Amino acid sequence: MSLTHIDCFSGPGGICTGMHAAGFDTKVAIEFIQSCVDTYSANHPEVHVIHSDIRDVTAEQILPYIPEDGVDIVTSGMPCETFSTAGNTSRSFYDDRQFLFREGIRIAEIAKAKLVLFENVPAITTKTVSKDSKELIVDVLKRELRDAGYGNYVEVVLNATQFGVPQRRNRFFILASRYPDMRLSVPEATTNIEVTVKEALAGLPNVIPNSGQEGTEYTSEKSAFSEKMQDLAFWNREGFSNSLSYHMPMKHRACTLERFHLLNQGESLKDLFDRYIGEEREELQKRRVLPRKMFIKRNYRLVSDQPSPTVTSHCLDEFVHPVYDRALTVRECARLQSFPDSYDFCGGPYLTPHLHNDIQDKYEQIGDAVPPLLAYAWGMKIKEILEGSNNE
Repeated sequence: MSLTHIDCFSGPGGICTGMHAAGFDTKVAIEFIQSCVDTYSANHPEVHVIHSDIRDVTAEQILPYIPEDGVDIVTSGMPCETFSTAGNTSRSFYDDRQFLFREGIRIAEIAKAKLVLFENVPAITTKTVSKDSKELIVDVLKRELRDAGYGNYVEVVLNATQFGVPQRRNRFFILASRYPDMRLSVPEATTNIEVTVKEALAGLPNVIPNSGQEGTEYTSEKSAFSEKMQDLAFWNREGFSNSLSYHMPMKHRACTLERFHLLNQGESLKDLFDRYIGEEREELQKRRVLPRKMFIKRNYRLVSDQPSPTVTSHCLDEFVHPVYDRALTVRECARLQSFPDSYDFCGGPYLTPHLHNDIQDKYEQIGDAVPPLLAYAWGMKIKEILEGSNNE
C-alpha cells in the first residue's frame, strides 16, 4: 500500500525525511524560502516542490500531483515565532502568522486528506488570539478543524529525546482525521535511554577554527546513533553519498576563543558574567573576551554525557563544542537534529545575518526543522492507524 503525503511549511525537509524512512511517498511540498526549497529538492528530487507563500497556493497547483481520491496525510509545521517564549518580544506579536494553521486545513480539504498533523512549540497552547482576548489560538484551531470535518483529533506534547533524538526538544502535536470512527493514537516513546551529545557526534573529527580546513574523514569512533545516521537503508536513501560533508570550522576572533576556553561543560555566557565581577569583568570586557551585554542564551558549552538543549535557528551562537573551543559545524548541528549524514544542505549560504526573512543559512535551516527521527515515529504511528482503519 502506497502511503501518500503533502508537506506544508516544509522547510529543508525534516518531516519528509522521517516520513520517507517510514515508507511514505511525499507527493507535494510547499515552502516559501528559496534556500529551504533548494535543500529540499536536492534531497527529495521525486517531490513536486511549490516555492510560494502557502496562502497563494491553489488547488490547480496540487491536484495534478496527487491521487484522484486524495492523500493519506497532510503535515503542517507552521512558523512558531509568534508562539515561542524563547525571545523577549516574539510572543508579544500578534499577526497573521499565528493563523497560518488555516492553510494546513485548507490544503487538507483540497487534497481530501484522511489525516492532518499540526506541529508547533508547546507555548501555542497558552497564546491568545490578541492582547485583550482570552480566546486561545489552539481553541480556534480545534474549532476550525471541526468546521472543516476534522473533528476527530488527539493532541500531545512529545519530547524528541524519547525517540532517539540527542536533543531535549518538546513539541506540541494535533493529529486529526476526517473519519469520526478512525481510532487515533500518538507515538509511544521508542527508548527510555537518552542519546548523548558524545554519542551524537561520534566519528566526526575535530576541525580547527580559522584553518579553513574542512573535516572530510570520519574517525574510528562509533555509536549506535552515528551508525543510524549513516544507515542509507533505514532512511530509504540508497543512492545518496555518506561521505562527510559540511564539517567546516567557523572563523573566531582570538578574544572569542579565549571566552570559549573559560567555559566548563554546562556553562554559558551568563555563568561567566556571574563568575567574573568588578575589575576582573571590566578587564575581560576591555579585551572583548566578554561582551558589554550579557545574553542568556549564548555560548553554552554542551555536556558530553547529556542530550543537547533545543537546537534553534541561532544554534551557531548558542552552542560551544563540549570538548573543543569552537562553535559547532553544520554537520554537528545536523547530527543533534538527527538528519542523516547523507543529507545535503545545499541551499543558502553558510551564514547570513538574522535580518532576512527570505533567506535562511544552513544553520537556520537545520534549527527550524522537525527532527527526522521524531517525524519517523509519527510516520510509523500514522501507518499503523491507516492500516488498522483499512483492516476494519
